[in-house]
Amino acid sequence: MAKRTVDGSAGDVDYGRIGSGYSRYRQPEPRIAALIAAALGDARTVLNVGAGAGSYEPVDRAVTAVEPSAAMRAQRPAHLPRAIDATAEQLPFADQAFDAAMATFTVHQWQDLGAGLAEMRRVTRGPVVILSCDPEALDRFWLNDYAPEAIAVEARRYPALSEIVTGLGGAVEILPVPIPLDCVDGFGEAYYGRPERLLDPGARLANSAWTFVAPAVVERFVATLGRDLADGSWDRRYGRLRTTPSFEGSLRLIVGRPGEP
Repeated sequence: MAKRTVDGSAGDVDYGRIGSGYSRYRQPEPRIAALIAAALGDARTVLNVGAGAGSYEPVDRAVTAVEPSAAMRAQRPAHLPRAIDATAEQLPFADQAFDAAMATFTVHQWQDLGAGLAEMRRVTRGPVVILSCDPEALDRFWLNDYAPEAIAVEARRYPALSEIVTGLGGAVEILPVPIPLDCVDGFGEAYYGRPERLLDPGARLANSAWTFVAPAVVERFVATLGRDLADGSWDRRYGRLRTTPSFEGSLRLIVGRPGEP
């Protein structure tokens, strides 16, 4: 059984402690949402595992949401269905109960990736769609030069894409997801061309990697980035990113379908 935090979270982050302002910074990016919707195909019933506050949940289909964190369930907007308190590793549904399933920015927090993926496959007749990051591509982001500790933490937490492919079985497609310059979903790489945003403590708190590094690392990052922005050093090195329409970093869409690989 997945171990729960005080808040009920079943992963490695206590969202009761850090999640109170999460939904203010982590809004669904429409261009990413469109890719997810296309991957779901014509599915009418969709299971959303690790649903959080409801980002990327389609509103034109019958969605069942699963979220173990009470703090995250409380932030779901009124127009979305209430989330069920359950974990990926023990989904309380019958075999092949849903046309499709989805999981966005969550697999790296599961305690047992293989069990969670097997459960998603068990309860799903069609595609299983997962939005995650390739840990081998995280160092493309300029943050690696300022807080390599945070990048190293994420590289350890995110499962290798090959693990997800194996866990899903069947035919699996991996699609790179371009991140737009004005991305409204405030995951770390979303600020590739807006570095000032990461000086905001709330923006950092909405990215769980920062909870795994020492306070001294955060203090050094804020001081160094603030200095480099003030004296123009960041712009001399990375200023082109301020007008780069999209960034191909580590974000990936993994789409698994039943059948032969």
